[in-house]
Amino acid sequence: MAGIRIAIAGTGNCASSLVQGLEYYRTVKGSDDLVPGLMHNSLGGYLISDIEPVAAFDVDKRKVGKDLSMALFSEPNCTKKFSDIPEIGVEVMKGQVLDGVAPHMKDYFQVDNAQKPVDVASVLKKSKADILINYLPVGSEEAVKWYASQALEAGCGFINCIPVFIASDAKWADKFKKAKLPIIGDDIKSLVGATIVHRSLTQMIIDRGARIDSTYQLNVGGNTDFRNMTDQTRLKSKKISKTESVSSQIPYDASVYAGPNGCIDSLNDNKICHLKIDFKLFGNVPAYIDLKLSVEDSPNSAGVVVDAIRVAKIALDRKIGGPIYPASAYFMKHPPQQMREEEARHQLEEFIKS
Repeated sequence: MAGIRIAIAGTGNCASSLVQGLEYYRTVKGSDDLVPGLMHNSLGGYLISDIEPVAAFDVDKRKVGKDLSMALFSEPNCTKKFSDIPEIGVEVMKGQVLDGVAPHMKDYFQVDNAQKPVDVASVLKKSKADILINYLPVGSEEAVKWYASQALEAGCGFINCIPVFIASDAKWADKFKKAKLPIIGDDIKSLVGATIVHRSLTQMIIDRGARIDSTYQLNVGGNTDFRNMTDQTRLKSKKISKTESVSSQIPYDASVYAGPNGCIDSLNDNKICHLKIDFKLFGNVPAYIDLKLSVEDSPNSAGVVVDAIRVAKIALDRKIGGPIYPASAYFMKHPPQQMREEEARHQLEEFIKS
């Protein structure tokens, strides 16, 4: 089988963990040995070693012009290093800034206006990229839509890892469907992150017959994502994505809040979630779950993206365009169609087999 050629928009912590993982697990074969974070070692015939970065885009002068292997460890990246990355031979090129850099982040991201943006669609075509992965900062509405248009122009599939609504927007979904290009989105759901834990506990309480009164999820971290989200104007879609992901599992009205709640620099890429669910037992007797979750944020989503890449390539091989519904429901917080985890997993396994 041919490999999977990926392009990356935004070479931050998440991109670093993804590419580190490609190297760390490069020798994994199609056995049943457990690889943390993957659905299957061989998914639709594709191994993790079949994934190859062929293009990358950023706007920070500390990354633009460098080999991707070096850029992924450049500031302001701060995620854990768990693997060396040999020279890849892919130069990080400058994309359009647009609204990708928030006003309060202009001193944090170092943009050199003398560096001119490249024609991204042309680069994608020249590099023969199969799939473009969007890792731009939360709130980059214009920039994400621009990269989505570049993927369409170049004939690439699109994986949208942030809460700008592309796959879950009917107009954008129709554009990818007409172009016979797959899209998986929106807003990546980490392996064992705040949202999946919150959803799973909520489903369990409902399935056991208790009634939820209210629930909240508070998140803090120290990476660029959390610093970016200290500007409340960047948070609208993020709060919608996280809150709807949880509330969609509750078949009645209940008070639900989920969202980021501040940046603590010393945490770096560590994310801490405080979660509380208040519910009623038999006889309306009150009870609650109060939970703390601590995870390294970027590696927590990298394996999920590896699976999303391979599913998108299967769809490309089959010339299936538009949102891949079970993949979006299983991998993402704000898919076009919400499903329970077990239903999404079942439908996704059937999609892979067929």
